[in-house]
Amino acid sequence: MNLVTILLVLFLVLFVVVKIAERTSKPMSHERQAKLSRIILILVGVLLITRLIKELL
Repeated sequence: MNLVTILLVLFLVLFVVVKIAERTSKPMSHERQAKLSRIILILVGVLLITRLIKELL
């Protein structure tokens, strides 16, 4: 029962945060999207490599 309560609260908070972010956000330029996409791709690659190294050792 505690788990269900925690999950409900988390989803409620997530819903509120998403609604607030949608109202206050500005559209992102294509250049900024490309830059963030590149950075995220690099970070995911680094994460995968570090997890692979951790699992092998």
